[in-house]
Amino acid sequence: MSLRRVVVTGASSGIGAATVRLFRARGWDVVGVARRADRLEALAAETGASTFVADLTSQHDVDALRAYLEETGPVHALVNNAGGARGLDSVEKSTIDDWVWMYEVNVIATKRVISALLPLLRQGAAATGHADILTVTSIAGHAAYAGGGGYNAAKFAEHALTEVLRLELNGEPIRVIEVAPGMVATEEFSLVRFGGDKERRDAVYEDVPEPLSADDVAETIVNALERPRHVDLDLIVVKPVAQAASYRLHKGDLRVRED
Repeated sequence: MSLRRVVVTGASSGIGAATVRLFRARGWDVVGVARRADRLEALAAETGASTFVADLTSQHDVDALRAYLEETGPVHALVNNAGGARGLDSVEKSTIDDWVWMYEVNVIATKRVISALLPLLRQGAAATGHADILTVTSIAGHAAYAGGGGYNAAKFAEHALTEVLRLELNGEPIRVIEVAPGMVATEEFSLVRFGGDKERRDAVYEDVPEPLSADDVAETIVNALERPRHVDLDLIVVKPVAQAASYRLHKGDLRVRED
């Protein structure tokens, strides 16, 4: 197979950085996109990936990203990984600002990037036979839970966007894939959610046996894009064994029940 080029958003940490590393290890040409230039510089030095600094809530930055990609080579795959959560308050008491931020970074930013890069992906598909759009959502986009209000709403919308896109692209050689992770222990997700409160962040994972790692999700993403081109893994839900649902999480050792 000829070298394929993938764009990974949210590449400066967590799942995004792990995905860049694994794609590079598998021989892909990678463009990592994020806001933090220093993190991207370190990732580029480590992996040999190309990087582009952009705030995906800015149309100007997304347009600049498209121009850069047009100038530097073909695009065969897009991984929409950028996103995040803020707060765990009730619908009544949560802030409008948090809801607006979550909708912007999870939904509108994903739409901006797809609209900007889909023409480039079509060109890539015409040259190689297929292209891929993979969006990292969450199990929060498939089942509601108390305190999830704004994040549930944003991720349900991102899931719907993905489903509609698959219908709209039917007949084109472009796979539309959704990866919906459950609990993933990364260094920043819960820290952002709780406004930098490390104690609250640590409490989320306390006594949970083997939550997913960023590498676990990266492996799922890369494997989905490396399936034969006629195989479309539409929706992949990946959770730790201890998590039966977004609202049902076992803490403590996993043990076989005795009769």
